[in-house]
Amino acid sequence: MDIREILEKCDHTLLRVDCTSEEIKKLCNQAIKYNCASVCIPPCHVAGAKRYVGDKLKICTVIGFPNGYMTSAAKAFEAADAIANGADEIDMVINVSMVKDGCWVDVANDVRAVREATRGKVLKVIIECCLLTDEEKVHMCKIVSDCGADFIKTSTGFSKGGATREDVKLLRENCPEKLKVKAAGGISSLQDATDFIELGAERLGTSRIVKLAMELENEEGAPNESY
Repeated sequence: MDIREILEKCDHTLLRVDCTSEEIKKLCNQAIKYNCASVCIPPCHVAGAKRYVGDKLKICTVIGFPNGYMTSAAKAFEAADAIANGADEIDMVINVSMVKDGCWVDVANDVRAVREATRGKVLKVIIECCLLTDEEKVHMCKIVSDCGADFIKTSTGFSKGGATREDVKLLRENCPEKLKVKAAGGISSLQDATDFIELGAERLGTSRIVKLAMELENEEGAPNESY
C-alpha cells in the first residue's frame, strides 16, 4: 500500500501528559505536510491548536481519557467544551466498569450523552479491547452503532494493550457498514498499518507513521521521490 494512502487515514497523535504547546505545533505542521486525517491531542491544547491551524487541519481530542470512569454528565460537558474550543472530532472512552457489570443500558446512555453533545462532529468510541472479552466486544459493536457514533476504536494506547489484527477483524465483521473502525495503540510499522487497513480499519491512531515518512524522505530525497 502506498504510504500516502496510509497517511491520509492517520490521526497523528500526541497524548503524552507532559507534551508542550511547541510540540503540538510541530505535530500540526507534520500532519499538514503529510496530509493526515487529523491530529489527536489533549483537550487543553485544542484551542491553541485550532488557532494555529485554522481550517488547514482537523483537530481531534479525547474525552474521558484514558480510563473512562467519570460520569456521563462530565464526559458530555468535556465534549461540548472541546467542541467550543474548536475540536472537529471526539474520541471518547467507554465506562469499562459498566461493561463488566453487564449494565448495558447505562453503557449505551453514556455513549448517547456524548453523542448528543457532539452532533455534527465525528464521534469515535474507544472500547479498550484489551480489557474486554470477545463477547463484550461484539456487544459494544451493536451499542456503539445504535447510539449513532461514527467510529468504534480499539484502544487508548494507555492500557495493557493496543490494537491487534484479531480485534480489528472482529470489530469489522460485527459492525454495520456505516460504523467505521479505528485502530490505535502499538501501530509501529508500515506493515502494521497496511494490515489494519486491509482488515477494515479506516483510521489509525499513531505517531509512528509520520515518523516513518520523514525517515523515508531523509533517506530518499525529495518527498515526490519517497512517495
